[in-house]
Amino acid sequence: MADEPTADDERVASRAELLPEEETAGSDDPEAQARAILDESDERQEPRDAAPRAHVEHRTSDEVTTNEPPTG
Repeated sequence: MADEPTADDERVASRAELLPEEETAGSDDPEAQARAILDESDERQEPRDAAPRAHVEHRTSDEVTTNEPPTG
């Protein structure tokens, strides 16, 4: 019975498909490169310690911007 791919395996496989600029530069091991990129990305998204009593907001750019021109 074959092992089912995990969500992490699927992320790596998807990211291992080289971007055009990566194809130009080449890659000896796209899967290892993908795993390293995703690991680094995951580390950046881990919660960071905030200063005591600091309020940390997590919003996307869509939540803080409008499509309306500035007034004034």
